[in-house]
Amino acid sequence: MSKELSTNLEKAPQRALLKALGLSDDEIGKPLVAIVTAKSEIVPGHMHLDRITDAVKAGVYANGCTPIVVPAIGVCDGLAMGHKGMRYSLPSRELIADSVETMLIGHAFDGAVFVPNCDKIVPGMLMGAARVNIPSVFVSGGPMESGIHNGKRVGFSTVYEGIGAVKKGTMDRSELDALENVACPGCGSCCGMYTANSLNCLCEALGMALPGNGTVLATSSERIRLAKRAGEAICKLVREAVTPRLIMSKRAFTNAIALDMALGASTNTILHLFAIAAELNITLDLDLVQKISDATPTLCKLSPSTDVDMEQLHIAGGIPAVLHELAKKNLIDGSAQTVLLHPLADDYEHAHVKNTDVIHKIDAPISPVGGIAVLKGNLAENGAVVKRSAVDKSMMTFSGKAKCFNCEEEAVSAIYSGRISKGDVIVIRYEGPAGGPGMREMLSPTSALIGMGLDKDVTLITDGRFSGATRGAAIGHVSPEAAEGGKIALVADGDIIKIDIPNGRLNLDVPAKTLDARRKKLRPRDSDVSGWLLRYQNLVTSAATGATLKKKF
Repeated sequence: MSKELSTNLEKAPQRALLKALGLSDDEIGKPLVAIVTAKSEIVPGHMHLDRITDAVKAGVYANGCTPIVVPAIGVCDGLAMGHKGMRYSLPSRELIADSVETMLIGHAFDGAVFVPNCDKIVPGMLMGAARVNIPSVFVSGGPMESGIHNGKRVGFSTVYEGIGAVKKGTMDRSELDALENVACPGCGSCCGMYTANSLNCLCEALGMALPGNGTVLATSSERIRLAKRAGEAICKLVREAVTPRLIMSKRAFTNAIALDMALGASTNTILHLFAIAAELNITLDLDLVQKISDATPTLCKLSPSTDVDMEQLHIAGGIPAVLHELAKKNLIDGSAQTVLLHPLADDYEHAHVKNTDVIHKIDAPISPVGGIAVLKGNLAENGAVVKRSAVDKSMMTFSGKAKCFNCEEEAVSAIYSGRISKGDVIVIRYEGPAGGPGMREMLSPTSALIGMGLDKDVTLITDGRFSGATRGAAIGHVSPEAAEGGKIALVADGDIIKIDIPNGRLNLDVPAKTLDARRKKLRPRDSDVSGWLLRYQNLVTSAATGATLKKKF
């Protein structure tokens, strides 16, 4: 796109502005490559992205293109957790996609290297790349190292769980203070298979990132070399005119979903894969997810379900080794293209599992089915999702009495004050995409349950969503949500809810006549939001379709 700026007589004023940036005629005459970075000093996963960006610039310069850095916003889900700031996390995905579209088209770039790291930034950038459809490569900032406390690996979620332990009396406040000081030792996305790392791994299967993108540590020099190679790759893509729509095909998404299931990744990935696919006019649905999950064994059990972290996954062979195992059962389409201008199979054909305790062989999986399950029933007619790889076996089928709350804070207060008992089913509603608005993550209540020792005795159901750091019987994305009149809005304290994860069922055991009577009395909840959130509330669609924004008004 920049060629017109560099050669057209009428574009002399634009060239004058480029020269105001310090660019020479030679630099202006080369393909202009945007480096879209989410660098900031508030997000630990992003605080080092200037180093990654500099390495990308070096790779771009060395391969005959001109790099220009442009910014992107990013919310740290950890810092936003548990207060009204979390309302802005999922909506920020749309703002990021919009800003990518604006910056890249507005400035006539020929290609782009995206440098994200954390939760909504990765899918937001992928959505923007799909819209603009100029050659694009992704290179993340990489995962954080684990902290060490009392000889054990710890991370962000460990601190959350420690709060409940202090309230229960099984941990001293001084020990929580000590844990707080070591849990997050430096830069990078949080150390487990949380949402950020899940998405950065899936970028490899989508073909949009180089091998190692999801697992090479943020602090490693290998991460710098990876960034330089990304700079090299974008120049080749620009010359060959290979764009995201040629790479992110339907088979690329089915590959990503299969990897997702094998890793036991975050349930948030389902929301984001649906939203990215929608930008490409590719339709994904929960039935497809369930079909792939039923056929794909779980090969990894990573933090927060265990203390196995991203560094150990990388040492064990990383994502190429996982793909290699899946390919043995034809669960990966190796013919899908990648940003390295070769088939995905070339990335994994020589990879091998180096530690079967971390990456299980396909013939000896942790589970014969995938890490995420889709549940349907009268309580979730359009579906709900659960990270079944993080659910205790005793909780796979469960029946209990509902205790209902209309926001996250009410539920957390009830847990910490001892009002939740073994056998309860906690229902948190009006936290969906529109009802929240913003579909807040529920790490606070799930961590509270773990800290209070209730995680193997209590189920939590919500039309909101869960952090990738969540473990336990946590069922989210219930659709239709309460704000849409879904049956989750009609549940009353004491109602029996039946959960059958192996068979994909979620049902409210209440007569239809009773529910009809309750619906007649149901009144819309008042909304106190304004600004961007009010617009988002009026435009957002169901979690079952990725919580995307309406395209027609």
